[in-house]
Amino acid sequence: MGTFSYTARDKTGGVTKGSLFALDRATAAANLIEKGLSPILVKEDAPSGSKRFGLSINLSFGSKVKLKDKVVFSRQFATMVNAGVPMAKSLSILKEQTVSKKLQEVTGDLAKRVEGGSSLAAALGAHPDVFSSVYINMVKAGEAGGILDDVLERLAVQQEKDAEIVSKVRGAMIYPGVVTSATIAAFVFLMTSIVPKLGTIFEGLGAELPIYTQILLGTSKALTQYGIFIALALGGGVVLLTRYIKTKSGKKRFDALLLKLPIFGQIVRKVNIARFARTFGSLMSSGISVLDALGATAAALGNTVFKEGLAAIAADVKNGKPIAESMRRNDNFPAIVSQMIAVGEETGQLDEILLKLAEFYEKEVDSIIAGITSIIEPILIMVIGAMIGFIIISVFGPLSALSNAI
Repeated sequence: MGTFSYTARDKTGGVTKGSLFALDRATAAANLIEKGLSPILVKEDAPSGSKRFGLSINLSFGSKVKLKDKVVFSRQFATMVNAGVPMAKSLSILKEQTVSKKLQEVTGDLAKRVEGGSSLAAALGAHPDVFSSVYINMVKAGEAGGILDDVLERLAVQQEKDAEIVSKVRGAMIYPGVVTSATIAAFVFLMTSIVPKLGTIFEGLGAELPIYTQILLGTSKALTQYGIFIALALGGGVVLLTRYIKTKSGKKRFDALLLKLPIFGQIVRKVNIARFARTFGSLMSSGISVLDALGATAAALGNTVFKEGLAAIAADVKNGKPIAESMRRNDNFPAIVSQMIAVGEETGQLDEILLKLAEFYEKEVDSIIAGITSIIEPILIMVIGAMIGFIIISVFGPLSALSNAI
């Protein structure tokens, strides 16, 4: 698969030059003949990038395509395919319309590959960093079934739902995160700037200090003298923990721990169930086989525990067992999920049942997030108030006792 430069003669005898994308040199020549051109010279272009020392250097430093850009891409692509615009022409138009530079580059490459004889699914497969396995499998099924426009529309809806859930979860975490960070910063400032001066005054008076004041001064002294080492230790701990979580065993343990957390565990569980139901339902409605759909859905989930659970379900299905029967033995899926899937398998409407399940759990996530948002604010206010109250009592308690003695 590559770009080929060609020199060819058209029907009028004129010579034309250009380039096209094809699987190999023979395919490139065949494509030229189909266009009514007589190939004179066809040669493969060198790979893009720096050729010095025989290296090809990619100068795109990790730029990513935003989810909203892929949603717009899918919707516009579906509209043009439905209107009968040729696929290569549609991709060329999308390249000019998209705002994302990375997506422009990818769309241009897709247009070249499709024009060179590649299927759209195969062209998408060349960009796994942009298009997930779910996206590619659904497009492949859409091409095979002649319903590519419907599949692209479903993909846009699915991506919108995923983005909506992620946005709500992140939004719920922003407020407590900002308040907590500001509280910690204020506490460190008081402990390192204000309290040490008060400690000097207390030591000069020679009065016996209450235990809570001694705790305050001890904390202040530790932060003042060993603050850098404490910060380095905490930073090193975070780095080590992050690296451990990126390992296979660490990711599995971390994901299992998330599911056991009191409130956030419920959010993680319901988000994964909603994503499972919507992804699996979309794949099934596109005509993909159950085993392939389960495999692609597992790859789309972020939690390792759910991935392994779906792998076990896929193994049972491969041995002839119904999905619902295997799912009943998995504690991560509530009984309502297996029951509704059983109904879907019996009635032949599994894809519709799954999409209804997805809507149900997406609403559940919204409800939990709304409840957390209303609870977190008073809890944070109480924590901040307790911290300020402790500092006030620790500072003014000795001063009050000293003034009474005087």
